[in-house]
Amino acid sequence: MMQGEIAGDGLDVFENEPDVPSELIALDNVVLSPHRAVHTEETLMSLVELMMGNSEAFFPPQINFYFLL
Repeated sequence: MMQGEIAGDGLDVFENEPDVPSELIALDNVVLSPHRAVHTEETLMSLVELMMGNSEAFFPPQINFYFLL
């Protein structure tokens, strides 16, 4: 992009979030936005199910995590 090989780009994931390289911010041919993939009901529920499954696999069975839902 800086050399003109790519006409433009839209980016929502950065290597060292939340720090965005100032070189990218200065470019006119780049649109930057925050990464918000988990901000839908479906993806949030999938994340909760994954975390619950991981917690159940790691912690002893006496611990009930479902009271959090």
